[in-house]
Amino acid sequence: MEIHIRRINIEDVSALSLIARQTFFDTFTGTCTDADMQGYLDEHYSIVQLTKELQDTATFFFFAEAGGLPVAYLQFKEDYNSFTEIKKWKALELKRVYVLTQFHGKGIAQMLMDFFLNFAIEKNYEVVWLGVWEHNIRAQKFYAKYGFTDSGFTHDFPIGSTPQMDKWLWKFL
Repeated sequence: MEIHIRRINIEDVSALSLIARQTFFDTFTGTCTDADMQGYLDEHYSIVQLTKELQDTATFFFFAEAGGLPVAYLQFKEDYNSFTEIKKWKALELKRVYVLTQFHGKGIAQMLMDFFLNFAIEKNYEVVWLGVWEHNIRAQKFYAKYGFTDSGFTHDFPIGSTPQMDKWLWKFL
């Protein structure tokens, strides 16, 4: 299976909304109420919200495509708002990396992570960082393979009224 990575543009917003909703739902279903999940999906992955994010020239979105169809996506941005301790360095946040369930285990997440890290190195970032749900052990193991370590910092990441906690992981380049 040949995978192609390409930048997402505004014309892709409907496809991005579909894959973003599906992958978030698949990742977090059962961790909150149905109403909280629906509210989160509607707020964060609506066409209106994603259009705003795509129009932000400092935000980067990419699809991984198989057979011309999106099977995963990546989002990153130089953003210090959520994790102020990271302001000491030139830092790039990995905001989202999601792969459709039927494409897990095919090396797509690795391709996207390599793409992200290469971008960060080419642009002379000192550190890359991300938030990962404290109970998502699979994702934490994936990030650890790439040298991400626990920063010791956390942040609240509620889905609706369901409290959740993310760990901030970082990797110095």
